[in-house]
Amino acid sequence: MDYPSKTHLASNGDCVGSHMGLTVFLVMYLKKIPRLLGQRTSPPKGRLHSLSALEKEVMKKYIESSLAAGIIHPSSAPAGAGFFFMDKRDKTLRPCIDYRGLNDITIKNRSTRVHPMFHVARVKPVREESSKRFHYAINFVKQRNRRVDIRNSNDPEFHFDLETFEEGRKVITDGISVIKAVNKLRRFQLSVANSKLGQLLHPLQDFYSHSNWVELGNELPNSNLIRSDTSIGNIADKNRATCRNCVEDDCTNNILEDILQEKILTTGYFGLVPFFSTKPPGKCSHGNFPDMTRNIEPIGGINKDTKTSSHGHLHVKAANLAIAATIEVLEDIHRAAGNTDFLRMMWISKGSNKALCFVIDTTGSMSDDIAAVKRVTSLIVSSTVGTKDEPSVYILVPFSDPDFGPLIRTTDPDVFKSKINALSADGGGDRPEMSLSGLQLALTGAPPGSEIFLFTDAPAKDSRLRSTVIALIERKKAVVNFMLTNILGLRRRRQSGDGQQLSRMTSSDVELYRDLARTSGGQAIQVTKSQLSEATSIITQSSSSSLVTLLQAVRNPGRADNFTFLVDESVRNLTIYVTGSSLNFTLISPSGVSQSSDNMAGSLATIQSVGNFQTLRLNKQVGLWEIRVVSTGSYTVKVIGQSAIDFLFDFVEFVQGPFTQFDVLESRPRAGVNGSLVVSVTGSDSATVTEVTLVETSGSGEVTGSVESLGGGDFLVQVDRIPSEEFVVRVKGQETSKTRASPANFQRQSSTNLRASNLTVMADSDSSVLEPGTPFSVPFTVMTNGTGGNFTIRATNDRGFNSTFPSSLFLVTGVSTNGTVNLTAPLNTTSGSDVTLTIEAEAPGAADTNYVVLQFSIMTRVTDIVRPVCQVISVAAHCSKNCSEFTWELTANFTDGNGTGIERISLQQGNGTFNTSTVVGIDGENVTLVSYVASCCSTDVELVAVDEVGNVGACFKTISRGNPLKLCSYFYLTVWALVMFGPLTTA
Repeated sequence: MDYPSKTHLASNGDCVGSHMGLTVFLVMYLKKIPRLLGQRTSPPKGRLHSLSALEKEVMKKYIESSLAAGIIHPSSAPAGAGFFFMDKRDKTLRPCIDYRGLNDITIKNRSTRVHPMFHVARVKPVREESSKRFHYAINFVKQRNRRVDIRNSNDPEFHFDLETFEEGRKVITDGISVIKAVNKLRRFQLSVANSKLGQLLHPLQDFYSHSNWVELGNELPNSNLIRSDTSIGNIADKNRATCRNCVEDDCTNNILEDILQEKILTTGYFGLVPFFSTKPPGKCSHGNFPDMTRNIEPIGGINKDTKTSSHGHLHVKAANLAIAATIEVLEDIHRAAGNTDFLRMMWISKGSNKALCFVIDTTGSMSDDIAAVKRVTSLIVSSTVGTKDEPSVYILVPFSDPDFGPLIRTTDPDVFKSKINALSADGGGDRPEMSLSGLQLALTGAPPGSEIFLFTDAPAKDSRLRSTVIALIERKKAVVNFMLTNILGLRRRRQSGDGQQLSRMTSSDVELYRDLARTSGGQAIQVTKSQLSEATSIITQSSSSSLVTLLQAVRNPGRADNFTFLVDESVRNLTIYVTGSSLNFTLISPSGVSQSSDNMAGSLATIQSVGNFQTLRLNKQVGLWEIRVVSTGSYTVKVIGQSAIDFLFDFVEFVQGPFTQFDVLESRPRAGVNGSLVVSVTGSDSATVTEVTLVETSGSGEVTGSVESLGGGDFLVQVDRIPSEEFVVRVKGQETSKTRASPANFQRQSSTNLRASNLTVMADSDSSVLEPGTPFSVPFTVMTNGTGGNFTIRATNDRGFNSTFPSSLFLVTGVSTNGTVNLTAPLNTTSGSDVTLTIEAEAPGAADTNYVVLQFSIMTRVTDIVRPVCQVISVAAHCSKNCSEFTWELTANFTDGNGTGIERISLQQGNGTFNTSTVVGIDGENVTLVSYVASCCSTDVELVAVDEVGNVGACFKTISRGNPLKLCSYFYLTVWALVMFGPLTTA
């Protein structure tokens, strides 16, 4: 079957690949990768190719069309890539660009793929350490873009239908403002930014398909769509006719001549309801199914969504303009954010892109634990800084009683070390602590897929948050490890400073932590305080890049069982974690050699044991391994390694509507019925999925689904039953390689234990922004497919904002019931921050629960919409033929009028240096004076100014070197233009 999504603008190329939608989003970051990731190289300089007269003519047309589309721009940069032609079978010429030089200096992984919904060519710039997170970010943008057609199909401003020009632009500019505010604050809640990006790209690209911008002869995008301070264009009056009837199926000339001659902007009208959809007299329709206005005179339409649409003859031109428009908005966001924060928005970093996250009890008895954390932090920072394993963000949440937090988040390892070293054990008494409140804060603040370590020797005072924490673990797919000391049965807990004997955790206290660890795929490690330093080896292992899970199993209650796991060639540093007391195991290699648990240094593995935690570091053998465990007590087995090959997955539901497609579930799937999920393979171009199984955690059953390739590394999996018990997702597949005669099998598994439910909880956060001090309503619905009754409702947020909500709702089976959460952010809440709201519904007797987790942006109203203005004051250039011996200078002034003021000046193009100073102008406004000096070999400069709210202004200047270059049959592209094409896989 086809991938069920609405077809947007699409365009196919030859050697240069396909350039639609998020292609530019993928390659934008490439231009900074070598510099930002610490690789100092020179860009390629290419070589000249002789061209025939025919080739020159084809090249000229190719350059002109690419310039018109905004894909390339002129440059005199001394670096570039070779441009040449190859013959196609039909004797026409195929343009090709030699990217080998750029590929050589680009840090690569095996590959990454992007969804065909955006018609994206494959690119290979993403490091193995960043591949999965980057893929996650792209998937998130795609999901939010797709969701516009599901949840906003009747909102014309999201599609520029019904001539809603100002309303459509507001969707775009408001989204840009949120993204800039989030990036500026550096809270790294990037799902907010990515959600807004996916949402605003939908109307931005729809504009070129649904309006007559292309028909008016425009060859450049409408830059005013991303600015609020300018006119969009000459918009048609509501009473002015814009179209005539199409001639049968031919709509080529259905726009009225006076509209075209006077350059009047219009869009098609669109309606979904038969007999009730209407439009003003004389107005154009969108056209084609399912538009119900297409048969109302004037009949037909003007959309260019596909080549078979009403104006499909202009589809390619619309596609090219949509590309250029996407580049513009991304470049605007990039300039406002700066290189590092723009890359971070897409989960690209110079290290592992993993978070190092500690949640630490700081009460009086925790001095030994805090000392162990300080030691392991120092070890990780000193050993990983500047390497592929360096964490991309560091997170610390302290807790005690009654306090917890604040959440400390930084990308600076020295700042993190100083915060850790400043921790001290104080107070607390013998009371339980706010451990789950601290964990909730960490889960909402950490990136998806993070591994979190919680240190405590006390039970949880806030156990009421258990279900909330589980919901966040499931949504974030986070792994939580508990480092527990002072358990009954271990060494007696020492006294507090005042000599009072402090209480110890009982087995029932520990069980809560064990349950949360098992849910997340983490460990509940129970050790004495003297053993803690030895147990922290798991932290150094987890900080390694590209960790994958091969097996995760829980047996509670315990029983004897055998577990198999497949090790493929790509896996290295293979490790097994076993937690549990009084257990024995036997490890069997693919070659049949065995090693028992009492042999600590055998031929297969080195075994380390501390407390209830055992670590097995295996000597790698490719093939099927087995571990046989004998125990009457509960235990867990987890097998991990490092590999580029991994997977992402989301449960989805098919949505019936004008554009049949599926939407990602943001809560638990329905139990006991059929279901669907989409699995995406990351880290390999040649990997395919052969089997996806939902494995019940208890080991009592498995449900294997049918697998269908959707293209681009994505696979649709359909199962005939979602297990009612906890389960994990296991993926098996094959990877082909030129160095192997046959495909290699691989196996991966999700760490998080998942649950299904007979409850459905739904709410929407995609279009919502909180304004500080203003009450904000979040409507939600709850439905049960099980037994009705009085259901408990809980709504919690991670910021402690005041909220009201119904404490219960009475549900009738199969009937949706509505509720509302009212939430208010305090007036002093920082603009660009966020709040995570978790809404839960619980059946009578706690027999079933489900939830929805929502994340909202918090924004103060932006009144400064004017960009900084640049004025070039002087240019002094005395350049000769030998450019390296001379320099040139430029002086420019930047002003921001009555705006928020210039925050920073940066160099976007040019290899020179600059300095700035601020003076007061004659009218009292601040003027930023910029002095730039560069070698005469660096002839281009672009200076960018960003004000306090992210408005961007720029100066661009080019000088002559003294000997004008000849126009050759070979042209050079700047590094910017190079990466706008890729290094893309050639056809």
